[in-house]
Amino acid sequence: MTPEPSAKTVQLRRYDLVPGVLDDFLAWFHAEIVPVRTAQGFTVEFAYADREAEQFTWAVSVPGDAAAFTALEQTYLASEGRAAAFAGQPTRVAVSHVRLVETVVEAGSRP
Repeated sequence: MTPEPSAKTVQLRRYDLVPGVLDDFLAWFHAEIVPVRTAQGFTVEFAYADREAEQFTWAVSVPGDAAAFTALEQTYLASEGRAAAFAGQPTRVAVSHVRLVETVVEAGSRP
């Protein structure tokens, strides 16, 4: 059975962090990134930290298709809010994996 097309586009973001920076990264993420992303029209779907692997995984979404997501992402990347959030910040992400993904099971779904 194929799920119905989603009315939103989701981007999954996974970061391999520089060793020893997870707590600082989380504080910065909550204080700076979440407010800037949401102000630009994104919804933070979830965010998880894997302390043992020093990884951080989160997802953001926007209503509409991939083109709508890409347009909003370009606006976000060029925004003063994003520039301010990153100004003077040390490198905390060693490797990032970023992809648009499709919903297979909605959160909270039951068979």
